[in-house]
Amino acid sequence: MNNAAVYLFQFALALLLAPLLPGIINRVKAVFAGRHGKPLLQTYYDLAKLLGKGEARSRTTTWIFAAAPAIGLAGALCALALLPLGDAVSPLAFTGDVLLAAYLLGMGRFALMLAALDTGSAFEGMGASREATFSALAEPVLFLAFMALTSLCLDLGRGTDTAFTLSAMFGGQTTSAWLRGNGALLLLPAIFFILLLVENCRIPVDDPNTHLELTMIHEVMVLDHSGPNLACILYGSALKLWFFAALTAGLLIPALPAWQQAGLRLVTVLLLAVIVGVVESVMARLRMERVPWLLGGAAVMAALALILIQAR
Repeated sequence: MNNAAVYLFQFALALLLAPLLPGIINRVKAVFAGRHGKPLLQTYYDLAKLLGKGEARSRTTTWIFAAAPAIGLAGALCALALLPLGDAVSPLAFTGDVLLAAYLLGMGRFALMLAALDTGSAFEGMGASREATFSALAEPVLFLAFMALTSLCLDLGRGTDTAFTLSAMFGGQTTSAWLRGNGALLLLPAIFFILLLVENCRIPVDDPNTHLELTMIHEVMVLDHSGPNLACILYGSALKLWFFAALTAGLLIPALPAWQQAGLRLVTVLLLAVIVGVVESVMARLRMERVPWLLGGAAVMAALALILIQAR
């Protein structure tokens, strides 16, 4: 079977299994707490229930509030479609697609912030302000990491037309490079794991289960959404979690035959969900003024990786 078929199979599998990741995280947290916890498929149950419900909207909201969940979901879907799956390059890949993927996710985040402001609630406006602050701090870290990976691709002999693509950065070449002694690349999976926690509002940056006014960030922005719109937000969040887990997995898995790569990547993504659950079980949420320190440390790690790659 050719690479296009493998890619389409894995993409369909990602769409199907993405809601499983929050379930794995919650079950791991329940095990650490000594509880039975929610069912592993709870997110699927929630999505089915929300899709069958009606929607309640404030009279003060406009079309922005109604359109934001669909925009966020579309952005996550398109970003995931650009992601390579081992040797199976995305049919939509092109030079610079890394920028498009980053800003598709940014577009979804911006739409949700506008929807929060559209409600006219000071509470949701506070959450949108915090979301904007942390995303502005996370974006330089992401692009520094992309610069380090681009530099590596050029060092490995990739042309300038292909080096700045997701397919070149996350197709398995990175693992081969650090196995040959480029230890600086071991920093990159750690950086993308931190970005996974930040971009998906997980502990220690944010607690997706909190209902405390002083600590809410992402969850406060979606308090007014209900029914199918809330289902779009939940599913888009699951896809975004899968996207960053797949990026991290792409830095840990060596280049292998297509089906072996597919199976190992799936196992790694699910294992990363387990690790997220462990992190959330053994750590408390950081104080809000400490979150920039975490992102600053990730930025320093990305800059160090870039310098070390350039110095080789």
